[in-house]
This record gives sequence, structure tokens and C-alpha cells, in this order.
Amino acid sequence: MSNLPETKTNERLTNKELNSLWNRYMWFYDGSCSFPLYHGMGYVYGLLPLFKKYYKNKEDISKGLNRHVQMFNTEMQVGSIIYGIVVGMEEQKALGKDIDDEVIRTTKVGLMGPVAGIGDSMLVGMIIPILLSIGISLGEGGNPLGPLFYMITYPLLIILGSHFLFFKGYHLGINAVKNLIGEQANKIREAVMLLGTIVMGGLSASYIKFNTILSFEKGTETVTVQSILDGIFPKLVPLAIVLCVWYFMSKKKVSAIKMMLILTVFIFLCAFGGII
Repeated sequence: MSNLPETKTNERLTNKELNSLWNRYMWFYDGSCSFPLYHGMGYVYGLLPLFKKYYKNKEDISKGLNRHVQMFNTEMQVGSIIYGIVVGMEEQKALGKDIDDEVIRTTKVGLMGPVAGIGDSMLVGMIIPILLSIGISLGEGGNPLGPLFYMITYPLLIILGSHFLFFKGYHLGINAVKNLIGEQANKIREAVMLLGTIVMGGLSASYIKFNTILSFEKGTETVTVQSILDGIFPKLVPLAIVLCVWYFMSKKKVSAIKMMLILTVFIFLCAFGGII
């Protein structure tokens, strides 16, 4: 028993303390990013008040912090659920529960990949396109409500979502792990990716416009190439553009900035060539 750390209190974390821990994570997760640890040191900074609350001497505080001086990288907003789980486990360990250091490390590291997959699919593949489409619709005609909608809604959504997931992870603790790894996580990720693909398809059909003005004479009539294309497959050219962009960015690893420059040059060439 003499090897057990000497604790200051047997009380659980209060809501005020939990909010303080979440605030540190939310605003300082990216505060110290490096190639060896990525966001690891920001994670350590967030947990400091927890160890100061429970452990009396600096040696035990140092041991607690050193458990988390390791590489950590995941999607930040959804990743707050991992932070909540770790806070719950560290609290239980400080209160005398038999939780091994290695269990805390492996739980934290093991959840990085699955949560990153879910978070990236949900935010980049679904939420951001939906919010942007609403903002674009509202902003047609120069209405400032469009950009204001996105500038307010997106930060508000990720802040509230991160806060909710942190507390959910804290209350579920180790029991949340089974819902975030394995078959369950794969199902969640696939469902989000499918929904995101549907959303992107709808946005592409709605907002990508490419109508050619090319035409030719057929007897006494003038036939436009666009009417032929629409008869074969409406929005065929926008679909081809989307697939080309996907191919170059996914398969050829062309960056988003380069892709935008390529599309800009392509549109100018089409305009000067009398295609559109």
C-alpha cells in the first residue's frame, strides 16, 4: 500500500472542474503541436488541474502527466469523447480504483483511429457541406445572411457538440470503448460516409453549373449540344467534373489549392474558346 500515491481528496470532480478541463482541451488542444507528439502536449496541459486536485506531491503529479506524454492525433471535436473517457479513468484511478496505467494509455491510443474516421466523415463529409449549402442559398444576391449563418452556426455547433461528447465520454468511461471500436464503429463510419456521399451528390447537382453554348445545324434547325447531353443524362458534365476532381485529389494526391487553380484555368479556357 505504501506505493500508492497519496491523494488530497476523495471527492469526484465537480461540474465546474469538468467544464474547466473541457475548456483547456477545447482551446489549447492545438496549442503545442509537434511532429513527434502531434497534439500530445496540449492533451497533457488539459489534464494538469485533475492531477493537481487529487495528488499531494509533485512526484505523483509528474507520473500522472508523464502517462500522457505520447503521440496523440485525432479529429478534435469528436475526439473530445476520448478526452472525457480518459478524465473519467484518471479520476477513478485517483479515487483508488484498480485501473492500470497501461489500460489508460492503450484506451486513449486505441480510440484515435476509429474516432478520427467517424469525426472526419461526419464533419468534412456531411456537416460542413450541409451548412455551406444553406449559407450559399441564403447568400444568393449578395445577402450577408449567408456568410453570417455559416460563421455563427459552424463554431456554435462544434463547441456544443464537443462539450456534449466530453461529458458523455466522462460518464460512460471505459464502457464507451466498445461503442467506438470494432464492428460498431465501422457501422457508424460507413453510415456517416454514405450520408455524406449523398449530400455531396445533391450539392454537386444543385450548385455545379456547366452549360455549353456549342451548337450545329441540322437541316433547317439549330441543335444545341447541351440539349443532347441533357437528353442522355441531365447534369452529365457537372458529374464528369466532380469525378475528375475526385480522381485527381484522391488518386493523384493533387491538393485542394492546386485543384482550384486547375478548375479556374479550365473555365477561362472554355469561356475564351466559346464552349460556355
